[in-house]
Amino acid sequence: MRVAIAGAGAVGRSIAQELLENGHEILLIDKSPKAIKVEMVPRAEWLLADACEIASLDDAALERCQVVVASTGDDKANLVVSLLAKTEYGVPRVVARINHPKNEWLFNESWGVDVAVSTPRLLSALVEEAVSVGDLVRLMTFRQGEANLVELTLPEDAPLGGERVGSVAWPRDTALVAILREGRVLVPSADDTLEPGDELLFVASQDVEDELAELLNSR
Repeated sequence: MRVAIAGAGAVGRSIAQELLENGHEILLIDKSPKAIKVEMVPRAEWLLADACEIASLDDAALERCQVVVASTGDDKANLVVSLLAKTEYGVPRVVARINHPKNEWLFNESWGVDVAVSTPRLLSALVEEAVSVGDLVRLMTFRQGEANLVELTLPEDAPLGGERVGSVAWPRDTALVAILREGRVLVPSADDTLEPGDELLFVASQDVEDELAELLNSR
């Protein structure tokens, strides 16, 4: 898979290194000569250019990319890159970094963003996840306002303890995608049982989150 990353700072380089280890083809783009540190990610392609300009994206052959990551430290630039990638080059998947939480509402499909990643929100969610049992914690938003990745640790007295996954009447637009149990990641089947202490990961629409939390905690 070919991935273009706009922003070759510490965040962009870290993403590039991880993706290269997974066998992907990476192009790093940055307009600052100081950010072009080829020796730090030598297996990536590098382009000194402004990713907010059509001419630069033409040089990058963005139409050949399956994914674009807008990872600069400037939210305005990330939005412009996302919109151009989606509308001008038809990139199938656009991931954008949110630097300031007050701008989060802008990062949606209207700006070409498929997945928005807010570092402050993610860190606060991970803190909540670490200390909360029985509370539904939102970890990530997919296509803003349409679906979220949420987590809940099943309390010891949860009424669903011992229930089969397939026997639970989950709310509409809800999918149980993983069960974390004793250091293992389980892909749930209909015959798997829910156990107290399980960390349950769901993809669910925002309007059913309260219903899901009530189901998992009902007495």
